Amino acid sequence: MLIVESYGVAILFSIITMICWGSWGNTQKLAGTKCRYELFYWDYAIGMLLFSIIMAFTLGSFGEGGRSFLTDLKQADGKNLLSAFIGGVIFNASNILLAASVSMAGLAVAFPLGVGLALVLGVFINYFGNPKGDPVALFLGVALIVVALILNGLAASKKGNRAGDYVKAKKGIILAAIAGIVMSFFYRFVASAMDLNNFETPAAGMITPYTAFVLFAVGVFVSNFIFNTFVMKKPFDGEPVTYKQYFQGTLSTHMVGVLGGVIWALGTLFSYIAAGKAGAAISYALGQGAPMIAAIWGIFVWKEFRNAPKSADKFLFIMFIFFLTGLGLIVYAGA
Repeated sequence: MLIVESYGVAILFSIITMICWGSWGNTQKLAGTKCRYELFYWDYAIGMLLFSIIMAFTLGSFGEGGRSFLTDLKQADGKNLLSAFIGGVIFNASNILLAASVSMAGLAVAFPLGVGLALVLGVFINYFGNPKGDPVALFLGVALIVVALILNGLAASKKGNRAGDYVKAKKGIILAAIAGIVMSFFYRFVASAMDLNNFETPAAGMITPYTAFVLFAVGVFVSNFIFNTFVMKKPFDGEPVTYKQYFQGTLSTHMVGVLGGVIWALGTLFSYIAAGKAGAAISYALGQGAPMIAAIWGIFVWKEFRNAPKSADKFLFIMFIFFLTGLGLIVYAGA
């Protein structure tokens, strides 16, 4: 199977993770003109599951390094399989809330708040679960990202929405905060199922990143029948939607959702692979730099701040400076 052998490649994989995690929301924005996010999310979950299976039987099975997917699955301890599965359930609960917040508050606001909060809490959880890297540089980097999040919130407050839009955006911000808190826990469950110190010959009963990712994706898909069905019937915004409406969607619209799942899945798999060399906390922290990528999309492509005053631009500029500096310290912490 494909195994990362150097810290530099692990950092490259984590940067790709950051780009993927910060970009999948664009597919929701594209599909949003034709279908509600609840319906989009089914295609997203399907795309994630299909991609995980394909990767398990290709990159996760080819070559001489490590155990192949089926061999690894047969020897896996049930508690490790369950841990990766639970990670998928936790992520799905948080990500549905995040998708709802994006539809209400916008990409440039919901992502930095939700994913940024998940970064801050998740780094602490993952570091103490598997300490690797300089804690001073790591936590200083996280502190700078916290400042960046505050600046993003200040910029969002300058958008000057109409009263109705303000109420909707406020609800989206609350959902993003809840999503971030819940999301901070999912990575630890997946990481604990893997032997992060040796992907080449993992300890008996533990699983490879590819097997962990398949169980994670199954957890997302299975729990979607509970979580997403509930929000379809009791949506956070708008009228209820039905499964009949989902099957009335066009092939092109469904494929946009599947693409969103594939983009996120690629980033997640690379993050798991990188964790073996960089450590779970650093791999997770770099991937969760996604809010910066999402903010770039929201600001420059979707023009979500086009009606905001100049003061908002200043906050956003300083936000990017703090975010980049924070991410640089996180990379340094692992080096």
